[in-house]
Amino acid sequence: MRIVSLDYCADQYVLKFVDKDRILAVSPDATEDFSYMQEAAVGVPTVRPVAEDVLLMKPDLVVRSYGGGPDATKFFAEVGVPVLDIGWAPDLEAVMSNIQRVADGLDEHKRGEQVVSQMKTRLQEIAQQAEGKSVLYLTPSGVTTGPDTLVHEIMTAAGLKNFETQSGWRSIPLEDLAYRQPDLIGAAFFETLTNHPDAWSPMKHPVARKQLSDQTVVPLKGAWTSCNGWFLMDAVEALAEGAKQ
Repeated sequence: MRIVSLDYCADQYVLKFVDKDRILAVSPDATEDFSYMQEAAVGVPTVRPVAEDVLLMKPDLVVRSYGGGPDATKFFAEVGVPVLDIGWAPDLEAVMSNIQRVADGLDEHKRGEQVVSQMKTRLQEIAQQAEGKSVLYLTPSGVTTGPDTLVHEIMTAAGLKNFETQSGWRSIPLEDLAYRQPDLIGAAFFETLTNHPDAWSPMKHPVARKQLSDQTVVPLKGAWTSCNGWFLMDAVEALAEGAKQ
């Protein structure tokens, strides 16, 4: 199959599982800092997620997560181009199932098995040295997360307890932080400028800034958590290692 990838989440899977001679193009974001497989993307042609541009390449398969917009899968199907949707997974068990499904869709079953097997081994090793400390997830935009999110699952897999107990995504709990502190901070996206650091956010508050100076801080690269895939394990292992400090 001659494959085109429409967005950087899809790029990760295509670049991981598919030999370059089968890749017609990846998205323009494939070499950005938030792309985990950025090095593998060097030298690979890129294409905008625009139907006309993609069809000119005559792909046998289009791989996408969000690229091309909500109607992309339907459109390509109507013109006879199969689409493999990456989809989303709510927890690491589902992530592993999704990895295998996508690898199968790319005709790379064994490579998928290898990646899933490595993830399971890494998770087992971490489970044997769980620390049970509390961790607060912070972003430059002042957002954190509680239960029922994939980031929460990453913390749990690292053997840690989420400092934020309310489910979903929300602002940093400044009031709680004034009276009690987490054992460590999971600081995500602070290495990029994508969260508009010059704009005001709860992260500008002195109580929030104090966490970065007073607590153990574990930097979490955007490339580890921007999409769901095997690279989430890098974040899990970084948190588990940070808890030992």
